[in-house]
This record gives sequence, structure tokens and C-alpha cells, in this order.
Amino acid sequence: MAPSVGDEAPDFELKDQHGQTVRLSSLRGRKAALIVFYPWAFSGICGGELQELQERQLEVLGDQVALLAVSTDPIFALRAFADQHGFTFPMLSDFWPHGAVASAYGVFSEEVGIALRGSFLVDTDGVLRWSLVHGIPEARDVDEYIRAIESLQQAAL
Repeated sequence: MAPSVGDEAPDFELKDQHGQTVRLSSLRGRKAALIVFYPWAFSGICGGELQELQERQLEVLGDQVALLAVSTDPIFALRAFADQHGFTFPMLSDFWPHGAVASAYGVFSEEVGIALRGSFLVDTDGVLRWSLVHGIPEARDVDEYIRAIESLQQAAL
């Protein structure tokens, strides 16, 4: 069952494009997390969304939010994709068990075998504070992330 806003976010441990282990709970008490699920490396919409996040990283995230991009692609594909586009944020592989983390967040398409365009903002206590899910062909607006992060920061004041 997908988590709802106010629920504890499902913890996960995945390898990034460099083979390093990234665990969501390791951010607790230090940073919020913007988790961005995307369907495929090397696809036009996914590449465009992630490129805009790369270019606007400081504006979108500041220094209080970590960006974690997740797809069901294998690590080696993510490394090539990151290198090609110059992505500097963790690109996490939910390859095996295939789509387990996307399933925990309710954004795994069993029919296609990929993650939908799900976005989740988790606060420093590990609580889900905002989410948005788009279909496969629907690009997300980075300004939505900015508004969600600003709301989270205002609520913390």
C-alpha cells in the first residue's frame, strides 16, 4: 500500500550510479529528501526533467534537501546516463528485487515493469510531507518541487 502524507516514509537502501549504498534513513535529523522516481534512463522526458533539476539544484534544494533519483534501470545504465548528462546527484537503481522500492511507494507499474513519475518529499524525521504522481508520458514541473520544499521549510519555522 502506498504511503500517505503524514505516514513514515518507507526506508530503503539502494546502490547509486557509482555502486555506493544510499539509505534514506541515513538522512534523518540532517536533511529532508526529495525522492524522484522516473521510468527510464536515456528517455527524452526523463532526461529533460533530470537535466532541469541538475541545472536548478541550488534553487530547488538549497542545502537542506537531498535529491534522490530512482529508476528500475541497472547501475551501469545509470552511470552512463549520469556521465552523459553530468548529473551530480545520486541516481539509485531499484533494479533488483525489481521495483521493490517503487512498489513500496505505490509507483511501480506491474504492466510495464517500471516506476511511474512519482515525487515524494520526506522531512528530517522521515515523515512523508508531500507527494505527486504523474503518468509515464507526463513531465513534472520543477516549480512544484520548489513550492513543496518552501511549504516544508515554512512549517518547520
